[in-house]
Amino acid sequence: MSSRSASPTDLFASGEPEALKPLAERMRPRDLDEVVGQQRLVGPGKALRRALEAGRVHSMVLWGPPGCGKTTLALLVARYADADFRAISAVLSGLPEVRKALAEAEANFARGRRTVLFVDEVHRFNKAQQDAFLPHIEKGVILFVGATTENPSFELNSALLSRCRVHVLEAVSAEDIVAALKRALADAERGLGASRLEVDDASLQLIAQAADGDVRRALTLLEIAAELAQDGRIDEATLAQVLADRTRRFDKQGEQFYDQISALHKSVRSSDPDAAVYWLARMLDGGCDPLYLARRMTRMAVEDVGLAEPRAWRMALDAWDTYERLGSPEGELGLAQLAIWLAVAPKSNAAYQAWNAARAAVRETGTLEVPMHLRNAPTKLMKGLGYGKGYQYDHDVEGGVALDQQCLPEALEGTVFYEPVDRGLEQKLREKLGALRTARAEARRRR
Repeated sequence: MSSRSASPTDLFASGEPEALKPLAERMRPRDLDEVVGQQRLVGPGKALRRALEAGRVHSMVLWGPPGCGKTTLALLVARYADADFRAISAVLSGLPEVRKALAEAEANFARGRRTVLFVDEVHRFNKAQQDAFLPHIEKGVILFVGATTENPSFELNSALLSRCRVHVLEAVSAEDIVAALKRALADAERGLGASRLEVDDASLQLIAQAADGDVRRALTLLEIAAELAQDGRIDEATLAQVLADRTRRFDKQGEQFYDQISALHKSVRSSDPDAAVYWLARMLDGGCDPLYLARRMTRMAVEDVGLAEPRAWRMALDAWDTYERLGSPEGELGLAQLAIWLAVAPKSNAAYQAWNAARAAVRETGTLEVPMHLRNAPTKLMKGLGYGKGYQYDHDVEGGVALDQQCLPEALEGTVFYEPVDRGLEQKLREKLGALRTARAEARRRR
């Protein structure tokens, strides 16, 4: 991204020949009416649009996926605010570049000019770099516009967020992308209108779907197709060639990754096999490590299916092992079958809850003594001290259970950690355990 300053009249003209610019750059919207998508923010009558048109511009963070219009909106902020524009990229810039940009803004401010400082990929800056903007935002030296594809709550420090409004941008719909493509085909000055290119609506729809919410990507695909087109027509063969290697949006380390694994886990928990297998396919399609998915689904088998269907645990390990033996794509079928099975299996987090409750009790009650009758007594001294005295060997007791034998520390006597649910195998466990607990309570009363 350019790091130069630009005046309002120069924002959309870099001095470079238009013919040398990519189509996506040439077709960048020059006013709010040309923006496709984001109508929730800049549609007629919306608060941000009214503020821009009135020149009441504020510092902001624009959060959204690639190609949704963050850079364009930053340029329009400067245009409507009648301010100079300066852009830096957090990927390419360090603290020296930040200080230089702020010094230029200070000089501008002294001359009575405002500067919109656009910071692309702002989440790449560390805390010290982010803090450098704070006094300049407070004094009004700069109108700060940060762009990020990551959740600002996690990636930006609270001091910077407190001085900016966060605007959430969405992936652009296929219908809006088609509108942008048609505009490029019709525009003889900036777009492809002068070439009289022929392309039908079905082909435009395919390009829009392949772009996956990214207008810039859609225009790039159209431009490539136009270069390959013979006799001025984009036919099916040309389109197949251009779209052959398309991929969906997926960031292995970012927000989308965690959103999708959350969707997979919650689909399994909600017993929705269709959604579970869909999210599994989405993550595999995006390049997620299949072994990571195998590990996460094993966790689901333990946490969410639990003792309601103990076979799910074994099946998870088998699916994991199957993938390690077969690899892709054959091993992915084992993961798909596991996702479906986990979703349709009866659910219980009773064991998970019992484990958490027991851990909490350990933390809260400290080092409670083991009851004397449960202690091992391998020496005469220990027997003489009462170790093991009164212990009942359950196999020798009628019914196989010593009902009046207390196994918890005295301070926790009668505490219940595990409560089986009334689903799957735990229905039977619930019945048996309920009867045992009733009998134990009666035996304690008789003591």
